[in-house]
Amino acid sequence: MSQNGGNERPLIGMIGGSGLYDMEGLSNTQWVRVESAFGEPSDELLFGEIDGNRIVFLPRHGRGHRIPPSQINYRANIDALKRAGVTDILSFSAVGSLREDLPPGAFVIVDQFIDRTFAREKSFFGEGLAAHVAIAHPVCGRLGDALCAAASGQDLDVRRGGTYITIEGPQFSTLAESNLYRSWGCDVIGMTNMPEAKLAREAEICYATVAMVTDYDTWHPDHDSVTVEMVIKALSENAHKAAALARRAVPELQDRPVACPNGCDRVLDTAVITAPDARDPQMVGKLGAVAGRVLRNE
Repeated sequence: MSQNGGNERPLIGMIGGSGLYDMEGLSNTQWVRVESAFGEPSDELLFGEIDGNRIVFLPRHGRGHRIPPSQINYRANIDALKRAGVTDILSFSAVGSLREDLPPGAFVIVDQFIDRTFAREKSFFGEGLAAHVAIAHPVCGRLGDALCAAASGQDLDVRRGGTYITIEGPQFSTLAESNLYRSWGCDVIGMTNMPEAKLAREAEICYATVAMVTDYDTWHPDHDSVTVEMVIKALSENAHKAAALARRAVPELQDRPVACPNGCDRVLDTAVITAPDARDPQMVGKLGAVAGRVLRNE
C-alpha cells in the first residue's frame, strides 16, 4: 500500500538527463506543466509507464541543459514532484571520481553526502514556520536495495555505498581542492545532489542517488583534467546503461510498504518546531504539498 493516497500504487520519480527521458520502453508519455508554490521547476514533468508501472521524469537542468547547477530551483523541482504524487525518487547524476578504483563508467549508489554549496535555497521551511529535519542517513536504504537488485546480472559496474561531495560550481575543482576532498574520504564529486536530497527528505519522499562516474576530477596524475567534452562523451556512453538500470529498478519498487522502514515518509513528525498558534498562515499554505500531512493534523 502506498503512502500516496492510501491504496494507490507507488509513483516513481526520476531526476536526470536526456538519456533517461528518451529511454527505450517508456510508453504513454505526456509532458505536463506542474505549478509549484516555490517558483518555476526546471521543466515540465514527463509522465509515462514502464511495463505498466507509472513513472514521472524531471529533467534537472531542463531539456537541452539550459540551467546551470546554482540556478536550478531545487525547491520547485521537489515540490512539483510531490504535488504530482511521487512517492520515491531515483536521482541520476554525473560525477567525478576521487578514488583510483572508481573509473569512468562506474556507477555508485551513494549513501552519504557532504554539502559544500553556499548559493542555494536549502529548505522549504523558514520564518513563520521553522523545522529541523533529521538527515543523518540521507538516502533511503530500501531504494538502494532495489537499485542493487536491478543491477544484478547486468553488464554494469555498480558499487554500493560511498560519499558524494557537492560543490557549488559551475567551475570544476582546483587540484588543491580535489586533493582536500580526497583527504576527507569522499568518493565522488558533483554539483547537483545538494540540496536536492535534503529537500526530498523534508518533503518526506524516499530518495536515492545513482552517481555516474565520467572522469577523475583533477587529482589523477595520469588523466587529463576534467572538461565538458570529457563529461559529455562519458555520459553518452553511460546513457543506455543508466536507462537499463532505471527500467529494471521500477518493478523492484512496486511492492512498497505502508511505512518506509527507514522513516523517510514520517520525518516531519518530529521536525516542526514552531507552535501551531505562531505559524504564518501564508507559510502554512505554501507548504501544503510538502508538509500538509503534519500541518493538517495539528
